[in-house]
Amino acid sequence: MSSIATFHSTSSTSSLSFPKVVPLTELPETAQIVLSERPRLINVTHQIPFACTLIDRTGQASSTGPNGNPLLSNGAGSPTNRRSSFAVPRHPAASSPPVDTINSTVNGVNCANGLDGTSEIDGDCILEARRGHSAMYSGILSLSKDYETVQIGWVGEIADQDGYIVPSKNLTEKHKQNLKDKLWEREKVVPIFLEDGRAAGHYEGYCKTVLWPLFHYLLWDEATDGRQEKKNWDDYVFVNQQFADAIVEQYQPGDVVWIHDYHLLLVPHMLRQKLPGAAIGVFIHAPFPSSEIFRCLPKRVEVLNGLLGANQIGFQTYSYARHFISCCTRVNGYESTPRGVDAMGSTVWVGTFPIGIDAERVERQRKAPGVLPKMEAIRKTYKGKRIIVGRDKLDLVKGVQQKLQAFEKFLNDYPEMQGQVVLIQVTSPPLVENPKLEAKIAELVAHINGTYGSLNFTPVHHYHQHIDRDEYYALLSVADIGLITSVRDGMNTTSLEYIMCQNENYGPLILSEFTGTAGSLGGAMMVNPWDYQGVARVIYDALNLTQEDKFARHNQLHKHVLAHTAQFWAKNFISELILNVGTWDQSTPTPHLDQGLIVEKYNSAKKRLLMFDYDGTLTPIRKTPGAAVPQEHMLKALTALANDPNNVVWVISGRDQKVLEEWLGEVENLGFSAEHGSFMRQPGSKKWINLTESLDMSWKSDVIEIFTYYTERTQGSFIEHKRSSLTWHFRMADPEFGAFQAKECQNHLENAVLSKLPVEILVGKKNLEVRPTIVNKGEIVKRLLIQHPDAEFVLCAGDDKTDEDMFRALAGNGGAAAQRRESINGNNRAILEPFTDELVAATAAKIAHATFRHSPVQAPLTPLGSKGHLGSQSNGSGSSSQLKAPTPDSVATSQQPLGPGSVVNVGSVGLQGSLAHLANEHFSITIGHALKKTLANWHVTSPEELIRVLGILSGVTQP
Repeated sequence: MSSIATFHSTSSTSSLSFPKVVPLTELPETAQIVLSERPRLINVTHQIPFACTLIDRTGQASSTGPNGNPLLSNGAGSPTNRRSSFAVPRHPAASSPPVDTINSTVNGVNCANGLDGTSEIDGDCILEARRGHSAMYSGILSLSKDYETVQIGWVGEIADQDGYIVPSKNLTEKHKQNLKDKLWEREKVVPIFLEDGRAAGHYEGYCKTVLWPLFHYLLWDEATDGRQEKKNWDDYVFVNQQFADAIVEQYQPGDVVWIHDYHLLLVPHMLRQKLPGAAIGVFIHAPFPSSEIFRCLPKRVEVLNGLLGANQIGFQTYSYARHFISCCTRVNGYESTPRGVDAMGSTVWVGTFPIGIDAERVERQRKAPGVLPKMEAIRKTYKGKRIIVGRDKLDLVKGVQQKLQAFEKFLNDYPEMQGQVVLIQVTSPPLVENPKLEAKIAELVAHINGTYGSLNFTPVHHYHQHIDRDEYYALLSVADIGLITSVRDGMNTTSLEYIMCQNENYGPLILSEFTGTAGSLGGAMMVNPWDYQGVARVIYDALNLTQEDKFARHNQLHKHVLAHTAQFWAKNFISELILNVGTWDQSTPTPHLDQGLIVEKYNSAKKRLLMFDYDGTLTPIRKTPGAAVPQEHMLKALTALANDPNNVVWVISGRDQKVLEEWLGEVENLGFSAEHGSFMRQPGSKKWINLTESLDMSWKSDVIEIFTYYTERTQGSFIEHKRSSLTWHFRMADPEFGAFQAKECQNHLENAVLSKLPVEILVGKKNLEVRPTIVNKGEIVKRLLIQHPDAEFVLCAGDDKTDEDMFRALAGNGGAAAQRRESINGNNRAILEPFTDELVAATAAKIAHATFRHSPVQAPLTPLGSKGHLGSQSNGSGSSSQLKAPTPDSVATSQQPLGPGSVVNVGSVGLQGSLAHLANEHFSITIGHALKKTLANWHVTSPEELIRVLGILSGVTQP
């Protein structure tokens, strides 16, 4: 990749219901993403990787305890006001394990924590590594070896030295500034301070109560308080905006922003509003549900649009990525591509990046001096017994209940194993207590021990507590089986740590197929945790594996863990993001419409020709065609343009005459072309001219038969009958099945109809249209250009493949399709019969006296160069043509009288010459993103943006 990768930015235009959010259509679209060879990385996580504790200058606690502590609110002495398990307890008697210290560096500076879990006192605060997410933090911090890095996150709960939480309102600015300075000076970490109520509404209220259950396939079983739900959503939006603002404050041109997990789903869109040219990546560590589950989320559209502000979105598994793409197509109606999603004027790459662990650190820690004595103690305690180990958080999705029920089934089905096998289950307390689940687990443990145990033997040893790191690695090392039965899990790092700890014992891993690691660990023994009998059978099989089988499975798993570490995951994601961003430089993006230029050229022209498609251009695409009624602001702009005596305004649509008259008939001086060029109605006239009256329409019966066949088999599809064409719509059908059926239908048509009859298939947006080959919008554009050769300004706007014929006509390049049309003989050429001799003669005379101001083709990427000049090369065209002014001979030839029924070859009547003087005043505009394949020389991202520009041109909207 070149040292500098430049491409035109793409921005979403859909408006989310966020407080104080500026629509993207109001943002400058000319920004470009420029990445240096080694861009700076801004890593954004919900919390910074350190827990903070306030102390006084003498090293004593900055509070006096629960009684009389000025920093604590009322009731601070209650256990609920102690710091949660986010941080590592510092007291020797604490039941929680020392933190899994990362020993990481940020920008080459060692963290404040050593391998022994000790803390460092600095000024008036203590920094400790935060519990959890060690794989994520290890991966992120490893990037500092190759990149300059900055990390942004919420500072989290701040406690005093006794472990009591300090209310946010009692934190002084001095405390905050000191903490900011220390974190930035030593680690380049930027803390975000949140008010307690906002933080709780964001995390406990929305993340853990709404998003986390949904992402783990747990639908809410209780009615929610609407007011509280709204408050939680508002807090979620507010906190996401705080993060976006913090990123903007730190951002420097050329930076790469990496945002993590479901806590910050709205940040990409918010950031794109402020920084249209930023390179943004997002990684979702949690599972992503299927569209049928995700559609239950009340704010589903806002959440998806928030994510789609990114350039690249990563998931743990292919199925999660597939679910996300399916949600974008089924819920928001966006188009999917083999690499991602086309949404709101941008292409978003979607990929799979399974996270790993810091294998080197785990290998070092499992061999720590304190581990071996604990291993020996465990072996002595359970001498002669086969040990099954499980270690999970006590959440519904971790499958602890299913594990116990499967173990009971194992003891029942294989009585010879009773007294020979023990299950050691460690369940660490969750952040949000679940008394019902805790009681159920305790009941199951008591039932199993009461049924299958004795005075000398207890089959299940359950520890509902945190255990220290040495005990944890000792358990994983002595286990004969690692048993993980999560019913839904993003990425289970315990399974990877178990593999590292079994490098001498080779104990098999039994893994739920619903974990994020299941797709990567082919050597594990997969189970469905809901199939208790199946799990019991696999436990029995695992206990009876030969040493050779165990070694083969372990060897495969161990190689994978060593190769796919947390460091590899982070480097791979960033490399892919930079590569994907860089690929934009390999294509020629269509420049965003230069508003200043078009206004200047419009105002300086004495005669103007304006041509518009309707659906997707003057109005957004609607799921139901009948819902695409014109909006008031569009009608105002169109009416003002049509009433200007210097303008000739046409709507060239695929709609039939009835719809155009009903929706736009009240606009005076507006010309119409209906059914993709089959009918015309001149401005000021009420008479429609049928340009296809002499065409042979016998092909319709064959096409109707094929369309009917697929309509009967595709629920939600229907056939639209027009006088000169037939359209099969599948917008209301299932998106994936509808697209599949459309491809089948297209193949059927090509084999049965297209090869025999003079018709062509147009693949539109959720539709297939069959029409005569000679009928297309481009022929209408050619006709209008000849009618108005004195136009000094031409504007043509469209959004789909049918509109490319218009752009092709303006570019003077018919291509293969045009050549095919020219080869058609007989009545099919009669489309041009209404083009009278008088009109041709008058047109030729105008051309002969026209003043041609031809400009040479400029260099690529110059708005008035390859994209701003007629006939120049355009991305997707694959060819280029140079405009030439007509010679006197060609004009004279065009003035020869034509008899009735004569065919006019529009291109030979001096079309090229009539367009040559428009090189600087020609604006062909496509609606869509910059990399859309088009012959247009400009793009806008949405119909709303185009209407805003038309409003400015007409004077009904202020610039």
